[in-house]
Amino acid sequence: MEIFLIRLLQFVLAISLLVLLHEGGHFFFSKLFGVRVEKFYLFFDPWFHLFEWKPKNSDTAYGIGWLPLGGYCKIAGMIDESLDTEQMKQPVQPWEFRAKPAWQRLFIMIGGVLVNFLLALFIYSMVLFTWGEQYIASGDMTYGMKFNQDAKELGFQDGDILLATDRGPLKTFGADMYRDLSKAKMVRIKRNGVEQDIQLSGQLNYLEMLKSDPQFVRPFLPAEVGMVMEGSKAERVGLKTGDRLLAVNGKKVGSYNDFLYEMGVLADRFSAAETAADKMAVRKVSLQYYRPSTRQCFTATTRLGEDMKYGFASLALNDIYKVTTVNYSFFASFPAGISYGWNVLKGYVGDLKYVFTSEGAKSLGGFGAIGSLFPPTWDWYAFWMMTAFLSIILAFMNILPIPALDGGHVLFLLYEMIFRRQPSEKFLVWAEYIGFGALIVLMLVANLNDVLRWLGYM
Repeated sequence: MEIFLIRLLQFVLAISLLVLLHEGGHFFFSKLFGVRVEKFYLFFDPWFHLFEWKPKNSDTAYGIGWLPLGGYCKIAGMIDESLDTEQMKQPVQPWEFRAKPAWQRLFIMIGGVLVNFLLALFIYSMVLFTWGEQYIASGDMTYGMKFNQDAKELGFQDGDILLATDRGPLKTFGADMYRDLSKAKMVRIKRNGVEQDIQLSGQLNYLEMLKSDPQFVRPFLPAEVGMVMEGSKAERVGLKTGDRLLAVNGKKVGSYNDFLYEMGVLADRFSAAETAADKMAVRKVSLQYYRPSTRQCFTATTRLGEDMKYGFASLALNDIYKVTTVNYSFFASFPAGISYGWNVLKGYVGDLKYVFTSEGAKSLGGFGAIGSLFPPTWDWYAFWMMTAFLSIILAFMNILPIPALDGGHVLFLLYEMIFRRQPSEKFLVWAEYIGFGALIVLMLVANLNDVLRWLGYM
């Protein structure tokens, strides 16, 4: 429960900050061009609100809604998510959105996206200035990588150290490495101290590489216990930090990766078992391990819980491999932060095409999936990195040319600027209805996926 609350608090704080600043971008340009803002709200307020305050002699009511799906800045004389068509039937007033030149209306509409994108770059810059950049270089992963069967059929072997592709050097393990491998026609590796090249097609499926179990490639983790959780099954059977895993139910494990694979097989067998007796049989697991301090081998047989977890973890990568640290001065952090943010945006945009596949649709996540990305303990570094990432996503998604999003309004404004005439009010209203409906469906699908994953159906 404590972990859930910590993640929830981080999620709410991040989203609130991003929504306020996004709507603040619209607010700023509206005020700059003399357009009246009638309402400025964090979260939506259908039927009622939690809080509202309207300063004396102000045209704007500030408030907090009860539906945490975003926020809005109600701009006078504009067809937006409020669908206030009554106002549009009145004579045009000089302080209304529709009375302003198209170029001013364009700046008002891109204000939120602009703020979110600049905010992400600023956060990345300040994170690099405060904490620097830490990573484990791919070439410094001296144990090499563990590959699945698909990768081995392409020529990779367990223990290969990945160095570069024809697209350039591989910096560290992560999403960028997967992207490079999926598009690479050549991969340079070090095997048994000798560098050599592996030829690839340049057309590997990035999503399948990530979603396969085991994944296409993972860092090699020694078969050593790094941490035993208090009160866990592992503690009860006597497992200690530093013990080396040998076998699970008699099946040899040469790495922690192998141990996770065998436990995954058992978890699948448990899910497939139809009778209580069969489930009880699967839960009875024998673990063989070696204790270096006493030079003894042990066998611990215990009945695991339904989650099929022992309650211990491997060594952290930082404890196994050399960590590279790059520090930045205040001024140097800005170009570094911009470069980092631009790379994140390119990766996100490039991955978006997978959303339109069946597997990609299953990968969609809602509020639960986003919240789970925050760390289970309060970590300011992780919080700000996640906030910056969400800010980039919010900026990009909002600029898509979809009615009801900022990008939809931008599209219609560009049409007006090019063809010198506005789309009809009826068209704009129906576009808003259709766009808003599509967004609601997408949100329902994403959050339904969260529920199905929680229930174990995905």
